[in-house]
Amino acid sequence: MHNIVLFGPPGAGKGTQSEKLIQKYGLTHLSTGDLFRKHLGEGTELGNLAKKYMNEGRLVPDEVVIGMVEEKIESTKDAVGFIFDGFPRTTAQAEALDAMLEKHGMEISGMIALDVEEDILRERIKERGKTSGRVDDQDDEKINTRIKVYLDETLPVAGYYEKQGKFQKINGVGEIDFIFDSISKVIDSY
Repeated sequence: MHNIVLFGPPGAGKGTQSEKLIQKYGLTHLSTGDLFRKHLGEGTELGNLAKKYMNEGRLVPDEVVIGMVEEKIESTKDAVGFIFDGFPRTTAQAEALDAMLEKHGMEISGMIALDVEEDILRERIKERGKTSGRVDDQDDEKINTRIKVYLDETLPVAGYYEKQGKFQKINGVGEIDFIFDSISKVIDSY
C-alpha cells in the first residue's frame, strides 16, 4: 500500500499530478480542498466554517481537518493507498496523520514535494482563477496571503518527513508528463 503526501505551495500542480497518479496507481485521492468543497456545497456547519477561513486565504483549524480526513479514511477501507493532496499542512497535522494511520495499520510511504518559484505560482493561480470560481484564486492579496501561509506554516512539514527519510523534492516546472514521470520514479522506488 502506497500512502503518498503530494506537497507544494498553492499553484504547484498538486491537483493535476494527483489525477495522473490516481489513474496509474489506483490510489484514493484525499484532498482537503475537495472535502471542504463537498461540505460547502452541502451547506453544512463545517462547510460554512471552512468557507470563512478559505475565503481569507487562511488554514482551517487542525481539529476540523483531521476529523474530516479520518472520516474519509474510515469510509474507504478497500483503498489500495491514498494520495494526500493539501494535507497535512502543519507539523501537528502530520503527527496526527501518522498516529491516525498507525491506528489503521498504515503509514506514509513518502512525501513528494513539487518545487515551483513564487512568481510562477502567482501566474498559475491567477490563470486557474479564470475558471475555478474560487475567490482566493482571483485576488492578489489573497494569493500572496496563501503563499505566505504556505512558507510560514506549511513548509516546516517537509522537515518533519525529511527527518523520517520520507522526503523527495521534484522540480514542479516544465511539461506535465515530465513532472509526472519524475514523481512516478520516486513512487516506484518505495
